[in-house]
Amino acid sequence: MGCVCCKFPSSLSDGGKKMKRKRRKNATADEFSEVIPIPSHDFKLECAALTRRGYYPDTPNKDNQDCFCIKTSIQGNPNVHIFGVFDGHGHSGKQCSNFVKNRLIEILSSDETLLEDPVKAYNSAFSTTNNELHDNPDIDDSMSGTTAITVLVINDKLYVANVGDSRAVISVKPDHQGRIVSQDLSDDQTPYRNDECERVKECGARVLSVDQVEGLKDPSVQSWGDEESSGSDPPRLWMQNAMYPGTAFTRSVGDSLAEKIGVMAVPEVSVTQLTHNHPFFVLASDGVFEFLSSQTVVDMVDRYMDPRGACSAVVAESYKSWLEHENRTDDITIIVVHVNGLINVRISGGEAGGSGGQPPPLRPDVSPQQSEMYGSVASDFS
Repeated sequence: MGCVCCKFPSSLSDGGKKMKRKRRKNATADEFSEVIPIPSHDFKLECAALTRRGYYPDTPNKDNQDCFCIKTSIQGNPNVHIFGVFDGHGHSGKQCSNFVKNRLIEILSSDETLLEDPVKAYNSAFSTTNNELHDNPDIDDSMSGTTAITVLVINDKLYVANVGDSRAVISVKPDHQGRIVSQDLSDDQTPYRNDECERVKECGARVLSVDQVEGLKDPSVQSWGDEESSGSDPPRLWMQNAMYPGTAFTRSVGDSLAEKIGVMAVPEVSVTQLTHNHPFFVLASDGVFEFLSSQTVVDMVDRYMDPRGACSAVVAESYKSWLEHENRTDDITIIVVHVNGLINVRISGGEAGGSGGQPPPLRPDVSPQQSEMYGSVASDFS
């Protein structure tokens, strides 16, 4: 829902050295990691994922409604892989996030136009998944749904599709000596954004904070400030003359009632050319970005050689930050992907990974063993 800048925690200081954790022998699915080669450009993706159930003192048995997926060698192609984080909400949030995780990836994987037009494939997959969720008799998505942040890797390009307020971030090394910087690959879809706010208002939504709805603040005055400094009372979407649905995002998959006031499952898709100046990228639910800025997360991840250690550190710090601001935490999920060995050199027909040429053709005839990892279990990390 938001992002509050905070200082990098001094408790994690190690004198600036990179740290590498060893994997526990009994590591469970919530600490999944894998090394994924990209033969077309001769580099590797080293990834790790971690999800942790939130702390809910009033509902101690509440499920972790976050889940993630990592699927490699899409359509049998060793250069095509997908990563996703799904943040469910509402009474049926867990069912919604798991349904969307499975169907969205299945539909994308079977789309014959995926490699030719990833943006078109993304839009079609989200639309179809949303409609199927509405029609599913076993899931009530009237006031439940999920956000989704996904990164499709094709050769040395990233296609990022976002629906909601989870986020993808990439790190950028400066050309000169200096601090590594973060670059958002997605833009949170919330009423803080003027374009999204006006769009849902045109669809009939009232955009008010809880204090405004309850009469504690003047509803005619936009008093919620900006996303970085608003605190815990963000602007939300409400029906006319009704006290629901109260969503703090403007796009999601599911939420059939909220669709009537403009909440939609249309993704915003960005394309990024990977270079040797991109050490890693991160996908995470708003359980991470509620109280940690993109730059803070990048700084933390950069301190670890092993993405598993980075995942654990970010999840732990996110959990701690929640409890410093509130008496509960959200579910927290993160995927960290290191980009190892990518060298941008000129090749026949253009530059691999550069801006002036085309990458080598995909090689769908090479079909290594496909790997899938779907996670939705809670972490025991403390």
